[in-house]
Amino acid sequence: MNDHPPSAAPQRVRTRFAPSPTGFIHLGNIRSALYPWAFARATGGDFILRIEDTDVERSTQAAVDVILEGLAWLGLQPDEGPFYQMQRMDRYRQVLEQLKADGHVYPCYMSVQELDALREQQMANKEKPRYNGLWRPEPGKSLPAVPPGVQPVLRFRNPQGGVVAWDDKVKGRIEIRNDELDDLVIARPDGTPTYNFCVVVDDIDMAITHVIRGDDHVNNTPRQINIFLALGAQPPVYAHLPTVLNEQGEKMSKRNGAKAVTQYRDEGYLADAMVNYLARLGWSHGDDEIFSRQQFIEWFNLDHLGRSAAQFDEAKLRWVNAQHLKAMDDEALAGLLAPHLARRQCAGGTPAQLRALCALFKDRCDTLVVLADWAERLLGAGVPAAPEERDQHVTAAVVPALEALARALESCAWERPAIAAALKETLAAFGLKMPQLAMPVRVLVAGTAHTPSVDALLQLMDREKVVARLRKH
Repeated sequence: MNDHPPSAAPQRVRTRFAPSPTGFIHLGNIRSALYPWAFARATGGDFILRIEDTDVERSTQAAVDVILEGLAWLGLQPDEGPFYQMQRMDRYRQVLEQLKADGHVYPCYMSVQELDALREQQMANKEKPRYNGLWRPEPGKSLPAVPPGVQPVLRFRNPQGGVVAWDDKVKGRIEIRNDELDDLVIARPDGTPTYNFCVVVDDIDMAITHVIRGDDHVNNTPRQINIFLALGAQPPVYAHLPTVLNEQGEKMSKRNGAKAVTQYRDEGYLADAMVNYLARLGWSHGDDEIFSRQQFIEWFNLDHLGRSAAQFDEAKLRWVNAQHLKAMDDEALAGLLAPHLARRQCAGGTPAQLRALCALFKDRCDTLVVLADWAERLLGAGVPAAPEERDQHVTAAVVPALEALARALESCAWERPAIAAALKETLAAFGLKMPQLAMPVRVLVAGTAHTPSVDALLQLMDREKVVARLRKH
């Protein structure tokens, strides 16, 4: 992979999603991909994927795979990347040398024990724990003797006096006094660079114009801006998104039971419904609740990002998914249903039957899994009715009528009007009302008394299957 990702003209919008592969990506994380993706699409810009894998001990390939799989499922394809930070170490070291040469970096030999003791003392004095600048070179200052055999860390000479300020697209104007920031470690004793430094080098090399990320990064921003300025680069525009809370009102995280984003795919949610739902977790377009991916891109800007934390609500997500299922083209829906049936090893009928099933049942379903349940009942091996439902509807009195209906269905044309006629003739012959016959037919054929119209139901199934099930009374 190239160490220098292609840069672009500064005026072109370039956003990025930069997850760490240290845990499975959940909905709170993926929203931090959705907004930069949408902003790049809305402005004709570029969306870059960067994997921040410098935490070697905690980063896993499995977590990388879920990131790539989740983005692919949701249709949030990057224009460039993925770029991996571990493959850019030579570039970081080159920039470190540049900072050293310019006097922005100095070696610090303070041991971990000395740092801990300093922090304890500061906390005892009710002061903010921070590095005290012991090894920071200043004119006229004499530094301690270098301890033998100690590999130093490299610290960034943070400016003294003045403020770091930026106009955050979510939080408004933020100003931090430089005197509140200590000199950040930007390279460890073994020479490997640290997170805040790598991020800045990446954002410069990738010509990122807008950084849209979670507000847990607000504290990193002033430090990163000072490194940008030391490198003679213009910092990007920042938008720090409020946290996504889980249903208990806690920050969404794997520890708090958040699911990997790919699990929602397996639970039968539509990618477009997820995009719609996630878009509304922190952004709005008037009162619009249900919208297509295309509408979202057309409407999206950074001016309508919410300032307060959004709370995840699975019932609302199911409702949004149901609206998208209803509105979906039957053929496209059948295509999405097929993998769910394949996973169950359910043959699931012909393409025409699957389309007919989608047309008949999509209004009754809130996920593809529920739709697959119907396909399994009607087009697969079937699901027997609960004994109490069977006993209630399939009585000895109605068995002769069921036998007669089975005979009529064996020879009639297999289309809805002829099936409806066979039902009516059976009702007339036995002096029954429609529910008295329709309910036991539903129970025997579909395993439940609650289905759409019986003639429509039977038409989408195989004749042989229907007749055999009617005779299993």
